[in-house]
Amino acid sequence: QVQLVESGGGLVRPGDSLKLSCVASGFTFSSYWMSWYRQAPGKERELVASISSVGNSINYPDSVKGRFTISRDNAKNTVYLQMNSLKPEDMAVYYCQVFVKGYEYWGQGTQVTVSS
Repeated sequence: QVQLVESGGGLVRPGDSLKLSCVASGFTFSSYWMSWYRQAPGKERELVASISSVGNSINYPDSVKGRFTISRDNAKNTVYLQMNSLKPEDMAVYYCQVFVKGYEYWGQGTQVTVSS
């Protein structure tokens, strides 16, 4: 079965960096787009970054463009999210997401806390 396991979250100060990882299993990782979403308390889940199956197409919303970088290693079935210049408004639970054969799958999430 499809499994997504995120890691790398933590408590950081404004301006710091953090790198999240998501290890995937149960499907042919190299054939699918992968995405990172986040959800802050009281807010809807929002897309943070998406990357195509071979990494040649990437999308970011304006809120993170220039600060966040998504990447993937298809040999390791892993997608990454490098987050730089973190702001308090980046604080959220970050989720890995994939659509496989019409079904949507999510990881359990990893908490990112940005506070001085």
